Parts: sequence; C-alpha cells; structure tokens
Amino acid sequence: MDSYLKGISILGSTGSVGTQTLDVIETHSEKFQIIGLSANKNHSELLSQIRKHSPKYVSYFGISNQLETICKENQVNRKNFSEISESHETDLLVVATTGSIALEPTFKAISLGKDIAIANKEIIIMAGEKLISHAHSNNIELMPLDSEPSAIWQCLVGENHSSISKIIITASGGSFRDIPIEKLPNVTAQESLNHPTWKMGAKITVDSATMMNKAFEVIEAKWLFGIDWDSIEVILHPESLIHSLVEFSDGSTKAQISPPDMRLPIQYALLHPQRIQNHNLKRFDPTKFKNITFEEIDKTRYPCFDMALSYAKKGGTWPSVLCGADEGAVDAFLSGKIKFVEISELIEQSISSHKNIEIPDIKDLIESYEWGQKQVEKSL
Repeated sequence: MDSYLKGISILGSTGSVGTQTLDVIETHSEKFQIIGLSANKNHSELLSQIRKHSPKYVSYFGISNQLETICKENQVNRKNFSEISESHETDLLVVATTGSIALEPTFKAISLGKDIAIANKEIIIMAGEKLISHAHSNNIELMPLDSEPSAIWQCLVGENHSSISKIIITASGGSFRDIPIEKLPNVTAQESLNHPTWKMGAKITVDSATMMNKAFEVIEAKWLFGIDWDSIEVILHPESLIHSLVEFSDGSTKAQISPPDMRLPIQYALLHPQRIQNHNLKRFDPTKFKNITFEEIDKTRYPCFDMALSYAKKGGTWPSVLCGADEGAVDAFLSGKIKFVEISELIEQSISSHKNIEIPDIKDLIESYEWGQKQVEKSL
C-alpha cells in the first residue's frame, strides 16, 4: 500500500463520468482518498456514495433531510460547490459536470496548484485559450478524461510536438447513424438515448447523435494539444475501438485501441503516468473483429458539425454562446418541444444576433453562455 493517498474531489460525482470515476477509485482504493463529492439534484445517488466512499465534504443543490442526517452520522461537512474544489486536502480535481458551472471553480483550483482531470467539454470550448494559458502559468497539466482526447494524449507521449502531421478523431456516428435521413424528422428523444457503443449521460448522447459532441472534441484538441484547425480531421468509425489516431511527419501513424469503456481513460488520468492492471476492464482481442471500418462524415446528416466549428473559429464569446444554445436546444428536444432535425436550426437562429466580445473575461464567458440558453428559450 502506498504511504500517501492521493486526495480526490469530484465535481459532478453522480453523473455518468462521476460514477465511473468512483468505480475506478474503488478498484484502486489503496491509492486514493475521497475528499469531496458534489452533485446537483440526484440526492439518492449521493446518499449511496456517502455511505460507500466516506468523503470529508459534500456539496449538493436543494434541501434533503436524508442527506443532512447521513452527513451528521458520518461526520461529513456540507460545503458550497466552489469550496469542494478549493480544499487544501484535494490533490486532484475531477471536473465531471456539464455546462458552465465548473468554469470558475476550475480556474480557482488551478490557481491553488491542484491537478485537473477534466471531462467537461463546455468549459474547454468556452475558455480554452484562457484555461490552457492559466494551467501553463501554474505548471498544471489538464488531463482529459474522455476517450478521444485521452487517446490523443496517449499517442503523443514521448513524441516531439513539431513532428505532428495531423490528428484524426474517430466518431461512432451516434444513435441515428444507420437511420435513413428522410426518417430523422420522426425520431424520438428516447430513441436518441440508445447509443450503439457508449453508455453516457443524456446531453452528451444527443450531442453524439447530432455530431455536436465531435465538433466540441475538435475544439478540445486544438486547445489541449496546440493543434491548428486544419490539422484535425474527424472520421466515422462505427466500432468505437480506435479512439483517435496521430499521424507524424515521417508518415507513421499511432492509434490508441481499446473496447469502448470510459473507465480506461479515467484510470489513465487518475494514475498517470502509471499503467496498472484493472480486472474490470475488457481487453481488445483483434481476432474477434473481422472488419474495422472507417468512413467520411456525411455533412448533410450532421449539420451541427460544420456549424459549430464555424462559430468556434470566430473566437471571443461565440464558443460560449454556442455551448449555451446547444444545451438549451438539447433540453428542448429531450422535453419534446422540438424535433431532432430542428436542433441545429434552432441553435443558429438563436445566436445569430450575438454581439461578440473579442477579448472576454470569465464573467463575459459565463454571461454569454447563459445568453445562448435564454435565446433558445425565447425562440421556442
């Protein structure tokens, strides 16, 4: 057993990434100590996590007599959301929320010298340049938890950045990849949540179906790895075995291959630079896959992809507005207010009147995100 346990706090512990992070931590319990857990309104899951993992601090929204009771019984202190990320006992902050709520706490944690493992795409999209600059100035590495940026990260270990020719990000195609385009107006919100290869939260599963998620990963790759827009490609790979590839100037290509399981990239970040066996993770058996396929993206099927990148490349507060509008549009689809094929149109219609702030501060970014959400609501 290690004499020192790494202190972990998780923002968004009851979501898909948060629960899988706790699964990895439980597997390697001799290496970690849970310091803080935060949840939104999933009080029942947080109750279970408190009983199982005995955190020192918790944060949650709303009122829960059960949570108050169990916290007292287990000597767990309730903190506000930002305090979870600032605890001096936290060595590594896992940012597993969605949306903009974790933006300020993440910046604060970096200022305090805490390592960051991040699954929240939105705050990288909103504040990528500022976030990376702030991390570099504090000698902090942002470690991606998602499979595709983690795959890029792993492929780049030991490589010279100047030798990178291009990055190729793979995409599953989402829940509706095999449905004829003419039938897309009739697909339901429930059907959108049946992802063919991944088990994820509702928002990101819909984003996968629209390919908004993949546009976000292109933006992530640009900021996390310092890659030019023109050097990042996306291809369809329905089997979701090869998570990303990196081509180098000599013509060679490295790929990271594994069965689709978020716990592997999560473990890679939590234990970096160590690689330790996890018996709960399946291994890739090449003899069981007779066909591994790649295809170009059909842009007519996925209008969100090019639209999102066009706004991201404008910079300033445009990416924040895009993120907010996407959240609003996905919520509208999931609640039955719009059709699936109306998501991209609603986003573009809602944010077209935005007045860009070219050099925004954090407050500007958050307000722009909220503006995007509200514009969608007004457009419904």
